[in-house]
Amino acid sequence: MIVALFAAAPVLAGQQLSLKEATGSAFRAETISAVKALADGESYAQISADGSQIVKYSFKTGKQTGVLFDSKTARGPKVNRVDGYIMSPDGQRMLIQTNTKAVYRHSFTATYYIYSIANNKMEPLSDGGPQQTPVWSPDGNQVAFVRDNNIYLVKLLYNNAESQVTKDGKRNEVINGIPDWVNEEEFSFNSAMVFTADSKQIVWVRYDETLVPQHTLPMGGYTYKYPRAGEQNAQVQVMSYDIKSHQTRKVEVPLDADGYIPRIHATSDATKVLVFTLNRHQDCLRIFAANPMSTVCQQIIEDKVDKYINENVFANVKVTSQNILLTSERSGYNSLYLYGFNGQLLRSVDMPANQHPLVVSEVYGYDEPTGDIYFAAFNGAPTDQMVWVNHKNGETKCLTKKLGWSSAVFSKDFKNFIWSWSDMNTPPEFTLCNNQGKPVVTLLDNKALLEKYNAYDMGKKETITVLTTEGNILHGYMVKPKNFDPQKKYPVIMYQYGGPGSQQVKNAWDIGMNRQGAILEQYLAQQGYICACVDNRGTGGRGAEFEKCTYLRLGELEAHDQVEAAIWLGQNAYVDKDRIAIWGWSYGGWNTLMSMSEGRPVFRCGIAIAPPTCWRYYDTIYTERFMRTPKENGSGYDEVNPIARVSKLNGSLLLVHGLADDNVHFENTAEYVKALVDADKDFRQLVYPEKNHSIAGGNTRNHLFRQCVNFFNEHLQK
Repeated sequence: MIVALFAAAPVLAGQQLSLKEATGSAFRAETISAVKALADGESYAQISADGSQIVKYSFKTGKQTGVLFDSKTARGPKVNRVDGYIMSPDGQRMLIQTNTKAVYRHSFTATYYIYSIANNKMEPLSDGGPQQTPVWSPDGNQVAFVRDNNIYLVKLLYNNAESQVTKDGKRNEVINGIPDWVNEEEFSFNSAMVFTADSKQIVWVRYDETLVPQHTLPMGGYTYKYPRAGEQNAQVQVMSYDIKSHQTRKVEVPLDADGYIPRIHATSDATKVLVFTLNRHQDCLRIFAANPMSTVCQQIIEDKVDKYINENVFANVKVTSQNILLTSERSGYNSLYLYGFNGQLLRSVDMPANQHPLVVSEVYGYDEPTGDIYFAAFNGAPTDQMVWVNHKNGETKCLTKKLGWSSAVFSKDFKNFIWSWSDMNTPPEFTLCNNQGKPVVTLLDNKALLEKYNAYDMGKKETITVLTTEGNILHGYMVKPKNFDPQKKYPVIMYQYGGPGSQQVKNAWDIGMNRQGAILEQYLAQQGYICACVDNRGTGGRGAEFEKCTYLRLGELEAHDQVEAAIWLGQNAYVDKDRIAIWGWSYGGWNTLMSMSEGRPVFRCGIAIAPPTCWRYYDTIYTERFMRTPKENGSGYDEVNPIARVSKLNGSLLLVHGLADDNVHFENTAEYVKALVDADKDFRQLVYPEKNHSIAGGNTRNHLFRQCVNFFNEHLQK
């Protein structure tokens, strides 16, 4: 059953937003969360809204067909709330996840229980403490997991007997089966461990971070390994463990001493585990078929591209029983390539005839019986994402032709999918469709949220197209006050992020500084501001040339384009060109500082939240992907950063940072503050103790955004 996440209280037409409403979750959309396609091909499961059940639904009708788990009636240990679940390959059991505690962005510890669906019985996976990233064996009789950097194995057929696979794991030295901080953060994964197809061996990545420099966060003294650009990374190896003989082997993966292993994948062949490697420059991806028993590796695929391999290739890899589906930008646009396990290229996904190049953004899978490939892509405009199918005969069809932002969850047999759609003015709708794209039933429409939203004095959201003086076309959107008067001159607040491959300008509900239908921008519009957002060069959805033109000089063209956008906005009769502000978070904070010191004084004020201020302070994987190492590209690091151009800073500045930021260290702001003082520049600073990169929790966001609004009011209101 789908339950609303908020109480739809009656509201009066013309109601004004409060700042707490705009900075909290009052306008958060309902969603269908934790949806997983089940092995029968016809069903999917999801956690109930109250977290007490895991419910089974039909992919054909959308109707509930059963309850797989109920915390109130399950025998054995009791759980207060289900945070997640992992189905066994045969669908007979599941791992119930509860008591989840975040470690970093993707990693967490949790307490897991083995639940038998037929017996309605729960048992602890382990009594030795919380676990990380449990993995089922293909036969469903074993579970491997990580605790305290070591791998453990539980055998269900032997009364859940637990054994320790590795013993060399040690904090800040050796990690088995899960990535270290920088690999997790920049390759977006939290597990590096698989079983072979015959369930007889475990294969994992071992990270030796002994030589990686460590960093201690202010207040609390938390210390962890964090390699900065040019510094030593963790040394990685692939290891295998024979469960019967207890023998551990090192798999001989051909890899540079400073190379990466961003993924490993099991295959249907027990003698093959796919090992993905990247060189440190990240412009050459190789895939090896590794034999865990003989330890021999055979290279089957190599992909070399100009400048760098996009990180999203790893999240979008699909390995089927006979094939590997891989994205690549080798053509200049992110496209799809289908390989056999022997490395033979079988097919590529081409654009529809007489249309713009497709830019693939999400991959849903390959249906081996029919030869159909399902994916999401942009076709011409990066603002509208649609779901597509590429048939075996090469024909490519759009399944969701409605403009807006579409994504999908397909059934295991690819005969049906849940279509998630929204646009700039409509919150997410979830519809069950067949694989021809024909809607069957609406599962959730968020109409109550839309009615609530529209009952307030909301301004008009509209798209804009910025033409820069160099002839570059930039996409953007604008939020105007509801009572907009074209005869008046309005102050403008520009929000942006602008980092490589990112997209803030989307024809989607999920836009704006606090998302939720640009709710914070709507609040600002009610205070008399026009809010705008423009995606500069370097952002995604438009192909490699547009995205990678910032290579080796990260921040230079991006800031130039934000200034160009501000000048373009100021040329509109209804904009006061002397009252334009800019703000952003993380890369958006960097972009704010770079734009305010670009040389052309177009910004009255700006707010930089959690900003990097010199790429020498940031991590290896992200920074070197776009900048190479400081040794190779010293001028790019030292000439293109806010500290180097601090003397050009123009406009009033507010700096915000969390002291417990494990991602962009507080040192970035501290070093910039020193430069500001030396340059005799006035500024304000806001520091949040014990807060990480998200600066959230409790009343924090409300407090933070209130300071921001007050700052804008002080400097932009006449």
